[in-house]
Amino acid sequence: MTTESTEPAGPTGSAETAGPAGSAEPTGASGNTTRAWLRERSELGVCVLLFALGVLVLTDALTMDVDIAQRGPIGPRTVPFVVGAGLLLVGALLAVDVLRGGRGEAEGGEDVDLDEPADWRTVLLLTGVFLGAAVLIGPLGFPIAGALLFWGAAYALGSRHYDRDPLIAAGLSLFTYFVFDNLLGVPLPGGPLMGVL
Repeated sequence: MTTESTEPAGPTGSAETAGPAGSAEPTGASGNTTRAWLRERSELGVCVLLFALGVLVLTDALTMDVDIAQRGPIGPRTVPFVVGAGLLLVGALLAVDVLRGGRGEAEGGEDVDLDEPADWRTVLLLTGVFLGAAVLIGPLGFPIAGALLFWGAAYALGSRHYDRDPLIAAGLSLFTYFVFDNLLGVPLPGGPLMGVL
């Protein structure tokens, strides 16, 4: 005794199996599934960015022309190597965490009112300070341009201690100049203070 199928035959002559709702799965479902999977793991984009930055920094450090005999074991390549390796390590750890199901918590805004408009005055002041420092670093040297950069950034961010801020900015700029120029071997322009420093 044979039973005959009541379902119509498909184009190949065999009966198609219907899904739970009686219709076949749409052809774009796999694309939607992939998009949904990527949307749930959007932090992987940050991992890719960290990897790209790490590779860029390490490549730049490897192609840097440095005479190791003149500078010693710690030179201009040290910091880029540490930063590049750190970027790769953080990117790998973040990727592992995301693939294991870890998710960052949504930003609650803390004490920031998300309905307030952006503070464009501060943004424009900081932009002007950075551009001014970039223009002045050649003729004035890093110690003076760096002090103006640090003092201007503090002012743009709201500090109004006119007696204390210039001294802290000058000290920070001189310290940065000394570390980069003397300890790390990265030559920075000294400007008029070249003979003094």
